[in-house]
Amino acid sequence: MEENVKSRVVGVDISVKRTTMAIVDIRGNIIAKDHFPTSDYPNVNEFVSVLSEKIIMLTEANGGYDKIRSIGMSAPSANFLTGCIENAANLPWKGVIPLAAMLRDQMGIAVALANDAHVTALGEYSYGSAHGMSNFIIITLGHGIGSCVFSDGKAHLGADGFAGEIGHICIEHDGWSCGCGRKGCLEAYCAHNGIVRTANDLLASTDKPSLMRQLDDITPRTISDCCAAGDELAIEVYRLVGERLGGAMAGFATLFDPEAIIFTGGIANAGDWLFKPAHEAFECHVFRNIRGRVKFLRSMIDDRERDVLGASALAWGIKEYSLFK
Repeated sequence: MEENVKSRVVGVDISVKRTTMAIVDIRGNIIAKDHFPTSDYPNVNEFVSVLSEKIIMLTEANGGYDKIRSIGMSAPSANFLTGCIENAANLPWKGVIPLAAMLRDQMGIAVALANDAHVTALGEYSYGSAHGMSNFIIITLGHGIGSCVFSDGKAHLGADGFAGEIGHICIEHDGWSCGCGRKGCLEAYCAHNGIVRTANDLLASTDKPSLMRQLDDITPRTISDCCAAGDELAIEVYRLVGERLGGAMAGFATLFDPEAIIFTGGIANAGDWLFKPAHEAFECHVFRNIRGRVKFLRSMIDDRERDVLGASALAWGIKEYSLFK
């Protein structure tokens, strides 16, 4: 009879600014969590050492490290099939980083790593808006644009683990430069920097008054605030961004026929200013046989909570391994 069944995992969410870790039990309850600034550690070896120390401190203060079965990690440009972060456009670590192996060697237990959109999809599938769905698409809108296609109840990863990178499809030939090194990507127009550039270009093209001209820092959030105040140019910014986003989503949906497209990330907080024009463009361009059938949804759970829960679901799904047995 097995007497030492480990009933907890650690979920880790690595974003551009912050790394969050949480202890999660078998029922999906978050026992404890902590965070630290990702950007403070431009050297990945130092980052892994600090992450290891933080995980040990958190687990020892909440029942002991010996109760932890495995670790799941979410990161931009991560590849579940290789356990590596591969050529991340927005993280400080360049090239191919074998992060899962690095942390496994430090911690002595099983570690899984997946793309942030893949992990978000697991979180939504287990606990959020996609609960009960078998076919859906996750779109994360932030400093970059991530995506994951869930098909027949599992993530579609492709031959090399890179399926679903809609942020890097070209929507404008020889267009704006993207962090991936190419030009004209959807991410260059509809992620953080693209929205800000759209606003600045629009302000430069007209003398029309706008609250945006008074802003010390133009960001997607401050543009949304101006929209809420009735600013016509700010509303136009999100109309332009929404049309581009909706057109791209129409192509994606035509390929995969999802039940829903679920939007997450900070830019999703723009709400109807973004999603009304996006949905109108989507319905205009999507294949007619699925027109009117694909739901546009926003995540209903906190981004950080969902993503550590998704990372914990990733951890439960890998084979247990320990140096301590």
